[in-house]
Amino acid sequence: MTSSSSPRCRKGLAVLAAAVCAAGATGLAPAYASDVREPAADAPWVVSLGDSFISGEAGRWAGNSNESEDGWSRTDRAYDPETDESDPKRVYGASYDSGCNRSDVAEVQSLTLAVRKLNLACSGATSTAVKLPEHGGEPFKGEPSQAGRLQQAVTGQQVRAVVVSIGGNDLGFSDIITDCTKQFLKPFGGSPCAPDAGQQVKERLPGVRTAVVETLADVRTALERSGHAAGSYRLVLQSYPSPLPDAGRVRYPGEKYDRFTQGGCPFYDRDLTWAHDDLVPQISATLAEAAHEAGAEFLDLSRAFEGREVCSTTTRHADLAHPPSGKTSEWMRFLTTGAGQGQLQESLHPDRYGQQALGTCLSLQLEQPTADRRCLNTPGRGPAAMELAAIG
Repeated sequence: MTSSSSPRCRKGLAVLAAAVCAAGATGLAPAYASDVREPAADAPWVVSLGDSFISGEAGRWAGNSNESEDGWSRTDRAYDPETDESDPKRVYGASYDSGCNRSDVAEVQSLTLAVRKLNLACSGATSTAVKLPEHGGEPFKGEPSQAGRLQQAVTGQQVRAVVVSIGGNDLGFSDIITDCTKQFLKPFGGSPCAPDAGQQVKERLPGVRTAVVETLADVRTALERSGHAAGSYRLVLQSYPSPLPDAGRVRYPGEKYDRFTQGGCPFYDRDLTWAHDDLVPQISATLAEAAHEAGAEFLDLSRAFEGREVCSTTTRHADLAHPPSGKTSEWMRFLTTGAGQGQLQESLHPDRYGQQALGTCLSLQLEQPTADRRCLNTPGRGPAAMELAAIG
């Protein structure tokens, strides 16, 4: 994002131009610059709505590192080696001030399609941040309803697709993970959170499904009001990639504090396996049900980062001898307190490589006929080597 107007922001369509200028890319090189085709002025739009997993949260980071020299071993994309300073606005633009953290490599910005791109998602958003005001939608972080903004932005414009990521904050995913971390870090008396958290999730998931169905209905209403009939665009609901491996694949064996001090994955074995094997699939299944009920297509991302998760045995941290790479680095931001590098809210979100991978997934999905699919990575290769598989 950038805090100043981009020369690509065209006049004549004031509402859309204003939205794009406010949400435009930074001046940094785009993902896969050689693959991105410059869209025509009348190219259709792809718009992203929802929460942090699609806003681009953690896109500032290219992998993880514990070595501070040279911008945390060149993982900090906001770092300027000439000034030896880091400015997150180089990646998040003006959205850093509000905390929406729309990065220049957010999923929609990483599309390799000849489309125009608009990112209205905001980190921390629940369904009420997306819904229309008459259906319970409320302003969030100083911004009005995302569905309302969508309606204004695409009136009189071609729309190829609207992609939505929502539900995780309605579930309270962040609070659940925080509680699990606190249990692990207790000096005495800590215990796995999975038994209690599992029950909470079971009780909350039906409400999440209802909220997502209502949100998708409002997105359709906004598109109808802006002149877009059903069938003239794609509506995609996506799930969430697992941020953590199961206990059998964590590279810090034994439930010791090096999982926190070194790896950024302070969780008991039982909680790692529960989050990977139960929590993420349960959320994904609930979202799939919501998509079907709302008449949207479903993109399953639950296993998209398999082997690329925080502390996975098949990844490594960057250091001065081993620069960050989409083939070897983690695709998720490790857990950080916010007292050192970066922000707490970036923890356990897709980093640059993860955002680019998700952009590849969505590009592949939109190049195929409408259907439910899951996205998977290719072991040992980078974010451009994602693949789709049929569901069912």
